[in-house]
Amino acid sequence: MYLHLGQDTVITTDNIIGIFDIDECTISKKTRDYLTMAEKNKRVVNVSFELPKSFVVCEKNNKITVYISQLSTKTLLTRISKFEQTIRQRDVASILG
Repeated sequence: MYLHLGQDTVITTDNIIGIFDIDECTISKKTRDYLTMAEKNKRVVNVSFELPKSFVVCEKNNKITVYISQLSTKTLLTRISKFEQTIRQRDVASILG
């Protein structure tokens, strides 16, 4: 499944390690240090020109990428949930014929 993070950025949900609220998580020095390190290593992709609300950590081919998004964690999780519900409904419909 794919998840639209904002602007023109879409990722595969299979690659998601975690979705984090930027305000809640950056209270921790360890999280701030992690984001700073990721940025220095050119592993941060800012997909927003607006105030960031979340960051999504993904791994693909043993490479970590951090996406900064203007969408809230609730919005991102709702998008994933709605898609999964649609898939389940299609599965049930195909079984029932």
